[in-house]
Amino acid sequence: MYPPAVDLDLSPEHSLLRETIRAFMLGEVDGQVDEHEKARRFPRQIVDRLGSLGWLGIPFPEDEGGSGLDTLAYAIAVEEIGRVWGSLGLIVAAHTSLGCGPLHMSGSAAQKHQFLVPMAEGKVIGAYGLTEPGAGSDSGGTRTTARFEAGTDGGSWVIDGGKRFITNAGQAGTYIVTARTGTRPRAGGEGDGGAEISAFIVPADTPGFSIGRLEEKMGLHASATGELIFEGARVPAANLLGERGDGFRIALRTLDGGRISIGALAVGLAQAALDAAIPYAQTRRQFGRPIGTFQGVAFMVADMATEIEAARQLVWRAAWLKDQDRDYGLAAAQAKLFASEVSARATNAAIQVHGGYGYIEEYKVERFLRDAKLTEIGEGTSQIQRLVIARKILGLRVV
Repeated sequence: MYPPAVDLDLSPEHSLLRETIRAFMLGEVDGQVDEHEKARRFPRQIVDRLGSLGWLGIPFPEDEGGSGLDTLAYAIAVEEIGRVWGSLGLIVAAHTSLGCGPLHMSGSAAQKHQFLVPMAEGKVIGAYGLTEPGAGSDSGGTRTTARFEAGTDGGSWVIDGGKRFITNAGQAGTYIVTARTGTRPRAGGEGDGGAEISAFIVPADTPGFSIGRLEEKMGLHASATGELIFEGARVPAANLLGERGDGFRIALRTLDGGRISIGALAVGLAQAALDAAIPYAQTRRQFGRPIGTFQGVAFMVADMATEIEAARQLVWRAAWLKDQDRDYGLAAAQAKLFASEVSARATNAAIQVHGGYGYIEEYKVERFLRDAKLTEIGEGTSQIQRLVIARKILGLRVV
């Protein structure tokens, strides 16, 4: 007897969530996108609305302020949000995966109650401070420092340094930040065995903490990306996340989960490009016939549709593995790599289908291309994804 067939259909609950978010984005958000993008204005009221709907804490348990759904539901949500508005999809992904994720994975009960619950409920936006001017792909090259000072109430940590390219900078109320707290001992004893990296919870109103420049970006104009500056920023000892020296491990786990959401965002942007290319190819006429009847155009649309569906299945598989408490690191890296590069190809193809009209802002496909580029960079570049994949497959230290 053959085993039961694999069921590749979404559950009724996942399908309903997908339809609900799609209807909300088209009915209540779509008409505001251009206004915010042109003004480079963070959509605070819309983000607050998502929070009130429970969509800023989808994959977290209800006792942590979340909706009690799973990672697959979260991936579906980010895809559908990004399908209409890339900036909003990125805001949600950074808040959920990078801001809330480390607290969910490593926070104490008290930390979750104080910080995670209001974030997952959508009352406070979250952000993650890992990247620095000299530490991008080399996250182990962190130069921001934190030193412990004894005192009443258990003492405090004093943070000095800076972070760059931080999503939700200036909008978040809670930041998770990595800093050097010393050096690891060598295998045989004392000495410099590399940086000891720890993670800290930094409220936005912490004395000594400020926001620096906000970046003028190629795309995703309505999302905030900027610098975090620490000049003797003091947080209570209780704001150490996990154990001292756990920061790098927390970062790796956070990035693994974040890659699923960036992959989902990439799929959403690619799908938006396809959504625009299909009716255009059906109605735009040249040489007395719809351009979709020419193989040169039809084959581009066929490739877009095929690659987008493949990318979506990779993202959903990585989310499913995470929900099954199975090792999902390889699947997440593969999904993020493939989906981001599919997004780049699909959005570029959509412009090509539109011809000259694709190059002007009125038709929106140029925005999809600009927004999609970030997905090949954020949460680890495509080159870093290939390193992660190769190392896991080969079992060798590929450099």
